[in-house]
Amino acid sequence: MEIQENKNIYVGVQTVRTPNINDFYMEIKSYKNILVFAEVCDGKVCENSLELIGEANRLKAMRNNDSIVIAALLGFGVKSYASELFGYGADKVVVFDDQKLENYRSDLYGEALAQIVKSYHPEIVLVGATALGSELAPTVAAKLKTGLAAHCTALKILENGQFTQVVPAFGGKVLGDIYIPNHRPQIASIKGGITKKLDFAPKDGVVEDFTCELTGFDRMKVVKVEKEHENRKSLNEADCIVVGGFGIGSKENWAKLEELASLLGGANGCTRPVLDAGWIDNEKAMIGTSGVAVRPKAYIGIGVSGAAHHTCGIKDSGLIISINKDENAPIFACSDYKVIGDYKKIVDALIEELKA
Repeated sequence: MEIQENKNIYVGVQTVRTPNINDFYMEIKSYKNILVFAEVCDGKVCENSLELIGEANRLKAMRNNDSIVIAALLGFGVKSYASELFGYGADKVVVFDDQKLENYRSDLYGEALAQIVKSYHPEIVLVGATALGSELAPTVAAKLKTGLAAHCTALKILENGQFTQVVPAFGGKVLGDIYIPNHRPQIASIKGGITKKLDFAPKDGVVEDFTCELTGFDRMKVVKVEKEHENRKSLNEADCIVVGGFGIGSKENWAKLEELASLLGGANGCTRPVLDAGWIDNEKAMIGTSGVAVRPKAYIGIGVSGAAHHTCGIKDSGLIISINKDENAPIFACSDYKVIGDYKKIVDALIEELKA
């Protein structure tokens, strides 16, 4: 092994250049506008993506300059979705239509989106924190050598113009402001339900086709695609949500909550400990910083303690009713009605009354 001081470090046959301080800075003034990755799933634009276009418009207004909102639409045969993206607030839609993008692969989608960003130089990139987006966002950030704040709960523009990403830490007990001062774009991923989409209003916009050579990894290929058949009502579609926490005690008790939600014409949600314990197998039912944010007309929490990483996901609910045997449960601090007692007796009485 040979070492030449202050030049290169030789380890075996691999050469690693000593970083120069200038490597960590870039010409940020050339970056402008806000780009939203428009995810298409099961033949429609993901609701999370439409919400982020709405959030991009809010950020654009706070920027108070001539920024525009660009939607990046990737896939095969996806150009027809452009009109919907315009209706929900996009000013321009960049379409990368390629048969290689018919099925999601992180290597190909990562290449495609990174090349779009390099060509359009957006200052901010927003990606939905879906299963797909949670993999794609860091892939693109790594390719672009820029920063990413994942699973943000809020986005802000400070008085000095600094874009700020708010991310929970320590189980949601602390909210940290994340800045990316010297690199662009600034990438943020956000769970569904946290931001709001605009009301649909048909309008015209600019559609631009984009293409580049996609190489990907030869050792990767899609062998088979199996789609999950989901018959449950979506949390974002339900006016009433019955949520079970770890206080329900066991998987066997979950059936009562499902029955109650069914009688109310609502949906079932859960906290993280319930999902981790395997009492429910639906990851889409988890509410909170690592799940989804909801806005039902009525939220009924049963055996929910009220940890901050859950309550941040229900703060926009209309009416919050909580049932817990612990009179000091933190959930009561954000509840409109609190019921202290054995939830089994209460739920049984509710079910009996609803059936009657």
